[in-house]
Amino acid sequence: MLGRRQHYSEFFGLDPLPPRFGVTIGNCQAESLRLVMDAPERRFVRTPPVHEMDEAEAARLHELVGMAEAVVSQPIRDDYRDLPLGTRQIAEVSAVRVLTVPPVRFGGLHPFQAAIRVPGVEGDPPLVAYHDVRTLAAAAGLAVADSLRPEAVRAVAEASLMTLREREQRADIAVSDLFDRVSADQMRTVNHPGNAVWLPLGARVLDALGAQEGVVDPGRPLLDSVQAPLLPEVVEAWALPDAPRAHWLVDGAELDDAEVRAAHTEWYAAHPEFVAAAVQRLAPLLAVWRAA
Repeated sequence: MLGRRQHYSEFFGLDPLPPRFGVTIGNCQAESLRLVMDAPERRFVRTPPVHEMDEAEAARLHELVGMAEAVVSQPIRDDYRDLPLGTRQIAEVSAVRVLTVPPVRFGGLHPFQAAIRVPGVEGDPPLVAYHDVRTLAAAAGLAVADSLRPEAVRAVAEASLMTLREREQRADIAVSDLFDRVSADQMRTVNHPGNAVWLPLGARVLDALGAQEGVVDPGRPLLDSVQAPLLPEVVEAWALPDAPRAHWLVDGAELDDAEVRAAHTEWYAAHPEFVAAAVQRLAPLLAVWRAA
């Protein structure tokens, strides 16, 4: 617990707050956005992800928001986890406009992948907390292709961009056009963008805030602790200069995809209720794979 408090030392009052500061609110994406905007002359205080917060931490967040000169948030529903962490609730205690940025998901680089949770099913599958629709389909007794045609990869990408554009209608900052030209560095997984997204997105947020200085290159890859395989058809679909990669990278170490799929098959067998619900939720994506 002390390590966590030290990590968020300004938030918890272990270190003094800057005289002037902003806050970013959300999950790991909000922290990545903070990293490219935080600078000695323009501070953004590190805050815990909202899914980790308790009642006291939510109250502390309200306190900081009331003092902040800039507030940037992912859209969050009212009474999230039974706490007043909703974007509207945050705006009520903020002295400045709360700028909203949609959560970024893009399936064009990992068209086999889903990041979902099912109510009533706790925990994630082992090794990596992502679901491969091919493995899921096999667990459900459905036949799907082993690979996609490049045009199907692009169709999965467009479907995910349609969802992102819908989210943009309820947010202040646009993101979807950043994928007009696709590169492998844009997404580590279906929901973890890389620096190729964070740097231009951070620049847009700073511009909307009227900041005089630009983004800060963090000097390291962001959100890269888990990197999904890069399929040959994905490389072909986007004419990427990168070589296909059949394995995962987890904390820099190679992880055989066959090992991941075998472990997930066992997990699905132990959680049939997850499989049934996930197949329904992922029906449009599964339809692409079944038609391939």
